[in-house]
Amino acid sequence: MVYGVIRNLQASLKYRGGWKGLFEHMYTNGDYPFKFGTYMGADTAGNRYYENRVDYPFGQHRWVEPGDIHNFDSASIPPEWHGWMTSMNDAPPSGEEAYIEERKKNIIPLCESDANIDHNVGHQEEVYNFHHLHNLSTVRSRGWNIGNPVVGLPPGAKDSYYTQPGSPYNDASIRPRVNIGDLGGGRVYKSEKWADRLRTVDEKAALEKAKEALTQKAIASEEASAARRKMVMAQRGAGTVAGA
Repeated sequence: MVYGVIRNLQASLKYRGGWKGLFEHMYTNGDYPFKFGTYMGADTAGNRYYENRVDYPFGQHRWVEPGDIHNFDSASIPPEWHGWMTSMNDAPPSGEEAYIEERKKNIIPLCESDANIDHNVGHQEEVYNFHHLHNLSTVRSRGWNIGNPVVGLPPGAKDSYYTQPGSPYNDASIRPRVNIGDLGGGRVYKSEKWADRLRTVDEKAALEKAKEALTQKAIASEEASAARRKMVMAQRGAGTVAGA
């Protein structure tokens, strides 16, 4: 066992380029500083992919070393490499070019074309993903006007994740604010409930007093109207008045 550990340490020192590279991987990658295998390729995000089917069991024989360990997410692995990592594909994506070149030999051109490509085998338009994240649900601000330093989203930038129509986070569903009044001092409000929250204690007391005065005035006006109706009906000789 000790001999095996020493051999792995020696191989790792050679594989990582010395003690500095070994300690750097021990700090950043954690659980596999001594893991080494055959380099299979890299993606546009700088992630490096390795394989070792001799020393490690199935399921642990393929792994990725992130290009940016401080800003890595599982969604940073593109679909073609994800299929290889999960053993859905035997051949790594780095061998696709040779496969396409071989398949192009069997393509029979039916007519001339001015397209900028000479085949349609495995063709895919280039798609730009923010920080190479294929799952953009994490690309959102962590607070108002502070952005998200974890994924590199600057302050004030728009969130990149998809929102369905009708969602309060969808731009098309956000209604502009319409104010209906101003209490002074910049205290504009869009509803009476909002205005009640902005009023001071003295303003609320004055408003209640004004409402009470209006109520008493309305009661007095109604009583005066009822008295006038009784008087008019009595002068006309309408007989007994209900409630008289």
